[in-house]
Amino acid sequence: MAPMEHRHRPGPLKQDNKSHKTGRHRTKGQIDKEYKGRVPVKAGTKRVKREKTKADKRHHAMQKRQKSREEVFMQKRTLGGATGPPHTVVIVPLCEDVSSEEALTELLGCDDTAVVYTTQDNKIVNMSVPRHKHRFTFLTPPRNNIGAILDAAKAADTLLLLLSPTRATDELGEHCLTCLFAQGLPTPVLVTRGINNLPVKKRNDAKRSVNKAMERRFPDEKVHTLDSQQDAALVLRHVTNQKQRRLKLRDHRPYLLAQNVSYQEEEEESPTLGTLKLTGHLRGCPLSVNGLVHLPGYGDFQMTQIDLTPDPYPLQKQTDKKKQKDAMDTESPSSTCMEQDVQVLARADPSRQESLQAEVVPDPMEGEQTWPTEEEIREAEAALKEKIKTVKKVPKGTSDYQAAWIVDSEDEGDNAEEESDSDSDDDAMMEAVEEEEDEEEAGSIAATEDYEEMSLAGEDRDAKYDVGFDAEEEEEMLQKYKDERQDQMFPDEVDTPMDALARIRFQKYRGLKSFRTSPWDPKENLPLDFARIFQFESFKRTAKRVLTADRDDTDAAMPGWYITIHVANVPKTFIESYSPSHPLVVYGLLQHEQKMSVVHFLVKRHSGNTEPIKSKERMIFHVGYRRFAACPVYSQHTLGNKHKFERFLRSEGTSVATVYAPIMFPPASVLMFKEYPDGSQSLVATGSLLSVNPDRVVAKRIVLSGHPFKINRRLAVVRYMFFNREDIMWFKPVELRTKWGRRGHIKEPIGTHGHMKCFFDGQLKSQDTVLMNLYKRVYPKWTYDPEVNMPPPEQPLTSEVTSVEEEMA
Repeated sequence: MAPMEHRHRPGPLKQDNKSHKTGRHRTKGQIDKEYKGRVPVKAGTKRVKREKTKADKRHHAMQKRQKSREEVFMQKRTLGGATGPPHTVVIVPLCEDVSSEEALTELLGCDDTAVVYTTQDNKIVNMSVPRHKHRFTFLTPPRNNIGAILDAAKAADTLLLLLSPTRATDELGEHCLTCLFAQGLPTPVLVTRGINNLPVKKRNDAKRSVNKAMERRFPDEKVHTLDSQQDAALVLRHVTNQKQRRLKLRDHRPYLLAQNVSYQEEEEESPTLGTLKLTGHLRGCPLSVNGLVHLPGYGDFQMTQIDLTPDPYPLQKQTDKKKQKDAMDTESPSSTCMEQDVQVLARADPSRQESLQAEVVPDPMEGEQTWPTEEEIREAEAALKEKIKTVKKVPKGTSDYQAAWIVDSEDEGDNAEEESDSDSDDDAMMEAVEEEEDEEEAGSIAATEDYEEMSLAGEDRDAKYDVGFDAEEEEEMLQKYKDERQDQMFPDEVDTPMDALARIRFQKYRGLKSFRTSPWDPKENLPLDFARIFQFESFKRTAKRVLTADRDDTDAAMPGWYITIHVANVPKTFIESYSPSHPLVVYGLLQHEQKMSVVHFLVKRHSGNTEPIKSKERMIFHVGYRRFAACPVYSQHTLGNKHKFERFLRSEGTSVATVYAPIMFPPASVLMFKEYPDGSQSLVATGSLLSVNPDRVVAKRIVLSGHPFKINRRLAVVRYMFFNREDIMWFKPVELRTKWGRRGHIKEPIGTHGHMKCFFDGQLKSQDTVLMNLYKRVYPKWTYDPEVNMPPPEQPLTSEVTSVEEEMA
């Protein structure tokens, strides 16, 4: 018997891994060993592969990171340095008990070596601080002028927000913050002033309350104090070393904060136009003299030339107090520099200058494809000669075409006699009413002679309250509230007219099998306004090309230069309405941005505004650097190729506002204001630029409703949807639906009074309602108005309260 063989069995911890199977191809290691760095002939003749080794990828990432770091350092050194534009700081008080002028005084006096330049014509103060190797430009827009604050924030590098130690912000301050966040907030610095005026025991509690109030909007920002020169020096150092926020709207466009504004009239050519000269530091991108510039509230203009001026605010040391005082007392330090060493940098070339054409001039004969022959013309002339001329009595100035439509008949004469009789009766009634009014006036005069006048406090107050009361405006607002509520309860439902044919009343509407999938040609039955606009084949591709294009710097001014631009053909009304307290920021336009098109904005209703906002109601838009008025059309924000029209701007969710406006490339913020008859404005919605696309279909839906009269399983007789047999036959192909989810179609009309037999996909309930959806495309109105000025500064909110208290006293 053979001895038994004992084999070793591996334990449970023994691991036997499978070898890697490379398949039919060789591994990278085998290829490297075989070629030893040599390149095959086929690989050498073909294009180089984009694949990189780990080392190459690591080196490329390191170079990219180092390049971005150098760009950040260069931007930080350039801003406020000797070769770059000054650091713009806008001081905005968010409460009534803090003053921007007092805060500015503290900042200007915190450094003994600083050189301060002030001007009397505007509220722009320049300061050079050699200790920090930094230059500053301070702006103090009026607190009660939200337009000036928004325009100043567009050019600001740092926004210095002044807070009250007792309540941080008030109602106007919260409104200002809401607008600034919606527009795009620059780098913020939170400063409170007046804590030292509080008792010592309450100072820490006040700081904590201010920090807690600002934590929601500024979670990463620290609140600084500004009650002494030491605090001002710390705040100034923090502003100098703070990381800057980048706004993409300003990164792609040149802009200039005007520090000197002058206007030269052109008396010979046009007395209403002139040349506007704006002087300041150029920021953002290079500015070409052949490009276009935009003046907010007035539109786009061309430039004639650009002058290079020596910088009047250099970064230099100043130790002499007397010299510093002389610099502070200087009215305009740039005036002497502009007179000396001013050189013309570039003049506009008419052959290369950008055109101001904003609209396409439509040709009315463009659609004509035939021309009458000579034989047809002779036949038409012979037919005109054969016509019998009739003599009619027509009003003076009536043309032959209009006279052909006037019908002479006896009925017309009878109607004229009736109208004359009614006119005579109306005249008699008016004379009687006037006699009664004269008698009442005489009676009131007699009453005033017998009694003396006595005014009571309550009646006085009621009379003053009713002075500005507008009954018509109240009725219009009440009707808007009713329409909005009706639209929410019964969306899109309309009544079928009983005295007119429905196929005539709704002839522009059509039925759709499915609103999402049914086809709709966007080029079908376009209005005449679409012949005036521009359209891109691909807006995204064009935007990418324009924003990333290399600029021609041969005749352009570079960022950081102190220049004077000559803007041509500016209306005289601009300089008449110009206010030095309102900052003027001029923007350079990109390619195509002066042309008109259909622009869509994605907006969300502001929670502070509860008034009903109807479609095609005039609104004031702040879109990026533009400010204009238009009547938008609202629609839903969906993913399909058709979007449902909204009669009112919804209070919840987002909507799309569509207007005719100049082209603008995103990103761009949108603020929508409503203007009241007294000139005041209220924030309605905020959002961003969605797209520029004339092919976006906005379809208005109407719903015709009917009620089941007789029900037999899936058959039902429906009434009150139409009122004659012809309308039923006209709308027979359109699908029906019910509020409870049934679908059906019209089978045949019954009788002649609008009853119809309908067939549904299930049993119909007697409580159900039969509906028919009809659609038509809606277009905005051409109401674009670029000349929109901001309202005058409003009175502080406390003024009304004090006046009421005085009346009560």
